Amino acid sequence: MREHYSLDRLVDYNIEKIPDTTRVVNPAYRELDGKIRSKNGILNRKLAEFGGLSLKGEINPANVESHIEEKAALLEESIALQEEIEEFKSKRKAVARHILVADLSEQESFQRLSAQSKHLLDTIKMIAYRAETAMVYTLREKMSRRDDARGLAQGIFSAEADILPDQEQGTLTIRLHHLANPCADAAVRHLCRELNSTNTEFPGTQLRLVYDLVSCADASNEET
Repeated sequence: MREHYSLDRLVDYNIEKIPDTTRVVNPAYRELDGKIRSKNGILNRKLAEFGGLSLKGEINPANVESHIEEKAALLEESIALQEEIEEFKSKRKAVARHILVADLSEQESFQRLSAQSKHLLDTIKMIAYRAETAMVYTLREKMSRRDDARGLAQGIFSAEADILPDQEQGTLTIRLHHLANPCADAAVRHLCRELNSTNTEFPGTQLRLVYDLVSCADASNEET
């Protein structure tokens, strides 16, 4: 749905006020949590550096002393980082993770993108996707390569078609033109038969929808 129906696409850029009773992440908690994550990242790098540090060069008093000092410095930095992390964790425990929008300060308050139009359009997109999926299952009944069914369904939507209303017969015929190959045409004819069996009326009218694939004779007449 994201690929073919743009489900994640923004509908508009309007904003709206968030209800005061909505629970959101406490900015103070988020700040402390971010500091803890950042310090943990630095600590992990220091520990990795400490574990991978090895004596280089000849084993002599000068090199050994330099190596020990370097290890000691890394160890000291790691201990200091661990203490900072524990301090931040202690502060984080004293802060509520979620608060109400009404409790946010003026500087921390924010608005959100309007969701009313998006919810409506997303609902329409999901209904269309479910209808397409139902058609795909029907097409697969007559296709040897079942994975091609959705592509065929999308090809039907973009193919040419004639719309022929007949008030006397009470029908609205949707006559599809031939597709890429006879196998696709056979699957489409099967889909047309299944859709016709539902006896669906076009919304707002009393015209029964009739789906058909243009015959070879019709095609030759159109070409002439």
